[in-house]
Amino acid sequence: MSLKLSVLDQSPIHDGKEPKTGLFNTLELAKLCEDLGYYRYWCAEHHDTPGYASACPEIMVGAVAANTSKIRVGSGGVMLNHYSAYKVAETFNTLNALYKNRIDVGIGRANGANFLSARALHDKNGDSYAQKATDLINYLNDTVPSDDYFYGVGISPKMDDSPPVYLLGSSDGSSSLAAHLGAGFCLALFIGTHDRPKYIIDSYKKQFKASKSFDKPKAMIAVACICAPTKDEAIEIAMSHTYWKVQAFRHVKRDGLYSSKEVEKLYEELSYDDKTYYHQTMETMILGTPKECKEEIEKLAKEYGVDEVMVVNVTYSFEQRKRSYELLAKEFNLNKGE
Repeated sequence: MSLKLSVLDQSPIHDGKEPKTGLFNTLELAKLCEDLGYYRYWCAEHHDTPGYASACPEIMVGAVAANTSKIRVGSGGVMLNHYSAYKVAETFNTLNALYKNRIDVGIGRANGANFLSARALHDKNGDSYAQKATDLINYLNDTVPSDDYFYGVGISPKMDDSPPVYLLGSSDGSSSLAAHLGAGFCLALFIGTHDRPKYIIDSYKKQFKASKSFDKPKAMIAVACICAPTKDEAIEIAMSHTYWKVQAFRHVKRDGLYSSKEVEKLYEELSYDDKTYYHQTMETMILGTPKECKEEIEKLAKEYGVDEVMVVNVTYSFEQRKRSYELLAKEFNLNKGE
């Protein structure tokens, strides 16, 4: 079975332009990736985050779906802690009705926000993430238990097919919940620098309970990958996001993206510990020529036992980002079936 490649888009703000351009770049990149043969396209959620433009994946999913015709489109993901599961179910059910059953619901438990914006978003009903994920699937599949307070509540419009739900995570907590709920699971290898051993997906497959959406486990991995004509160029391109992560995760400081030339100077001002984290972060990325990137992606897919890999990258230059996806698609020969 050939390996599917998909896209996870964080809607970065490129080239020092005004923030809203990141949204239009997402639409342009989605159309390009559909033409290149990528299988699905997911939109991420970040709030009050300089460098990223999209706070509303449900809106971007609709916009991407409206500008494409065959690629699967979804959220990667809706940060369900903030919202009513019922409202999320209705939103994505509506999207699925409008766009011919090619919508995915990807959800996560992270804030995707700083402290203040997380508080501003906060859903005060007190339900846990696990409960909300359970409720979301029950609403979508019309399987609310008879002893539940909300038994009998339906979502509009009524449909035979509901969009499949995927849980995104970087630990075995999310994978176990996904298995219990019969949901898909995407292991985020691009978040943080901690170890994510293959047993996370192995355990998901062993614990998986069949559901309306999935009769067998559906696991994916998401990797950070920048593809360029040379490895040195790929490393240089990666400097922008690597420095951004140092500031965001070590100092809770979220600036916009700096160019690689600017990062060369800023790097020298980092502490020893920051520089260590910088290099650890870069080591989590797949950086290289098309051949090198393909080999590493295939190696990871085999190691984790998955048949689909989501590719995410954040670059200062939009043209370099488009080229990365183009080079990778050509190396994988994604359009061979057309």
